[in-house]
Amino acid sequence: MTILDKIVAFKKQEIAKIKAEVPIKRLVESPNFKRTPISLKESLTDKYSTGIIAEFKRQSPSKGIINDKASISDVTTGYLEANVAAQSILTDISFFGGSMADLMEARTINSTKPILRKDFIVDGFQIVEAKAIGADVVLLIAAYLTKEQLKNYGQLAKDLGLEVLYEVHTQEDLDKVSDLDNKIIGINNRDLKTFKVDLEYSIELASQIPDTAIKVSESGISNPRIVTGLKEYGFQGFLIGETFMSQENPGLACQEFISQIR
Repeated sequence: MTILDKIVAFKKQEIAKIKAEVPIKRLVESPNFKRTPISLKESLTDKYSTGIIAEFKRQSPSKGIINDKASISDVTTGYLEANVAAQSILTDISFFGGSMADLMEARTINSTKPILRKDFIVDGFQIVEAKAIGADVVLLIAAYLTKEQLKNYGQLAKDLGLEVLYEVHTQEDLDKVSDLDNKIIGINNRDLKTFKVDLEYSIELASQIPDTAIKVSESGISNPRIVTGLKEYGFQGFLIGETFMSQENPGLACQEFISQIR
């Protein structure tokens, strides 16, 4: 059983418990459910966009604790000051040390940039939940979802006014995403089964994605020069977490990183 298998199995149990306790009606009645989401597509394609989707991540299964000292308010404020294109927030508790409260707190501080709910979606309930806690974008990971699930969850997100970052790692993953036109496609350079990182994945798969889609490179982006190089392959978004979060002041690290992108 891979780490991904363990996470998905645990997540299914976790969501079953939450669904038994929290009625959909309560989510729909939450204040954030009425807000108009901010578009990640528009943020990434804006003429002056930095393209950086900066992540708040305390820990990971592969690295253990990354930063358990930085507060969500300080990091969110720092990322906004760095002029990120968007923010990504881990809401998985058991494996990444995140929470929905993190995203809700970030939302009270950030009213101008889109927020991606970074989690392992295994049920449509989590997409409704994402809207209720103030997210603008949800992540759908092709590695463990079927073609039908990707389509159905994607449609549900769209119906709720949310955008989707479809995450792929292989050609097989990409083939599961129906009609790539106008979608946001994230290529994860980290193999979720082994957690090894290789930037060649972004470059190899980029040629298989039409120019009408928005390409995002995820994981292993540790140097501004990598961003500059990936732009030549048509990438407009760059999801970066560890590079910033491993520093004492993630916001400042992000600001310095962005200032060096050419």
